[in-house]
Amino acid sequence: MTNESDHRPIILLTGASGYIGGRLLKHLENSGERLRCLARHSAALRSSATSKTEVIEGDLLDPDSLRNALQGVHTAYYLVHSMGSSGDFEIEDRQAAQNFAEVAHASGVRKIIYLGGLGDADEDLSAHLRSRQEVGRILRESGVPVIEFRASIVIGSGSLSFEMIRALTERLPVMIAPRWVATPAQPIAIEDLIAYLVEALELPAGQSQIFEIGGAEQASYGEIMQEYARQRGLRRLIIPVPVLTPRLSSLWLGFVTPLYARIGRKLIESLRHPTVLKDESALRVFKVRPRGFREAIARAIRNEDRELAQTRWSDALSSAGAQRGWGGVRFGARIVDSRIACVKCSPAEAFAPIRRIGGETGWYYGDWLWRLRGWLDLLVGGVGLRRGRRDPELPAIGSTLDFWRVEAYEPERLLRLSAEMKLPGRAWLEFEVHGNQDASFIRQTAFFDPVGLPGLLYWYALFPLHQFVFAGMLRGIAAAAMHEGDQRESTS
Repeated sequence: MTNESDHRPIILLTGASGYIGGRLLKHLENSGERLRCLARHSAALRSSATSKTEVIEGDLLDPDSLRNALQGVHTAYYLVHSMGSSGDFEIEDRQAAQNFAEVAHASGVRKIIYLGGLGDADEDLSAHLRSRQEVGRILRESGVPVIEFRASIVIGSGSLSFEMIRALTERLPVMIAPRWVATPAQPIAIEDLIAYLVEALELPAGQSQIFEIGGAEQASYGEIMQEYARQRGLRRLIIPVPVLTPRLSSLWLGFVTPLYARIGRKLIESLRHPTVLKDESALRVFKVRPRGFREAIARAIRNEDRELAQTRWSDALSSAGAQRGWGGVRFGARIVDSRIACVKCSPAEAFAPIRRIGGETGWYYGDWLWRLRGWLDLLVGGVGLRRGRRDPELPAIGSTLDFWRVEAYEPERLLRLSAEMKLPGRAWLEFEVHGNQDASFIRQTAFFDPVGLPGLLYWYALFPLHQFVFAGMLRGIAAAAMHEGDQRESTS
C-alpha cells in the first residue's frame, strides 16, 4: 500500500543545520511536506529531524555528492553561505552556487527558493552583500526559476545580527559607537521571514523573481539597541563618533564580543549600507503582514524563555549557538553551567534526595554558605532562607523552597527551581535524572540570565564559588542517592 505522502513533490532543504534552515525544517515537517535535507554531517542533522525526513550527506563544493540529493526534487531551498569559513568565502560561495545550479538544472528541479541580502546593487557593496547577490544571479542563470528573497536584519533569539546587537547592549552601558549605528535598516522578525519562505512554495514555477522583504518599519542599529535595552530594563548611552572606520569597527566588535571574531568582522563591513525596502511587491504577492521591530524584539525575548523551557538545558551544551568558555556556556543572553554524576541505583532512588532538597534537609553541601547567602539576601530586602518548604517530601509546582520557587516538577525525573533572591538577572537551578534500575545519571544545571554589565560581573565574580558549592552539592546528592540504594538492598 502506497503512502499518500509519497505522491507529494519532494522538497530539498539545504542549510537545515543553520539558524534559519533549522527553523524552516520544523515548519516543513509539521506541515507534512515530503522533505529531504542535504547536510555535510548527516548524523548530526538526523538527531534533530524526524524519522520521515530523508537526510543525505553531501557537500556543495562536491558536485558528485549533489546528484543523489537533487534527484526527483521539485523545489529546492538554498539557505547556505560560507561566511564562517576560514578561507575566501566569496570564492567558496560562488563555487557552491555554480555546482548547485548546474546539478539542479540537470536534475529537472522546477524551482529554487533562495534567501539573500538587501543592498543597492549600484553601490560599492561589501563583500558579504556582494556575494549574497552574486549567488542569486548564479542560481538564476542556471535556467531554473528562482524566488529570491532579500532581507535586512533578522530579529530572533539566535540570529547572528540580533545576537550581536544583544551582546553589545548587554555588555556596554556606554557605547562609543561607529557611524553604522545610524545606518537605516528594515529588520524582519524570524517568524515573518519563515512565513515568506513557506508561502513561496505555493508560487507557481515560472519566471525568476526577486522580492525585498522587511518589517513594518525602518530603524537604525542604534534604535534597535535602545529598544532592546528598554525592554530589558537597561539604560544605555550611545555616543556616535565619525572616526571608527569599518575596519576599526570590526576589531572593536571582535574585542567586545569575541563570539563574532570571525563572522562579525565580515558582517560589519555590510553595516555601512542602508538595507531598506525600495520595492514592496512582496506585500502584494504574499499574505504575510510583517510586524514592527519593537514587537519582533519582544517576541524574541519571550520566545527564548519558551524555547529553553521546551529544550533540555543539556541540549544547550552541544548546540551550535552555545559558546564555551570560562564561566559556563553562553546560550543567547543566558549562561549555562552544567555537570553530571552517575550513581548505581534506580532513577527513583537517585531522585529521592533531589525532591527533599532545601528546608530542614538542607542543600547537601556548604549549608553555612547557603545560610550566609540567605542572610545577605535579607539585608538587601530579599526573602532569604526563612520560608523553608511546605512539604518536606514532595515539591509542588508554584510552592516556595527557601529563596527558590518550584517552576517544574516531574516525579523521579525533573525538578526546576526559579530564584527569588535579589539578583541582577534571573536564575534557575535544575536537576534531571534518567537511567534504569541498575544505574542513573543525575544532571545538575545552574542557569543565569544576566541583566546588563552588573549581571555579568555578578556571575563571573561568583563563578569560582558556584563551582565549589554546586560540585559539592552534586556529590552530596549522589552520596545520598547511593545510601537510598543501599537501604533498599539491605531490606530486600
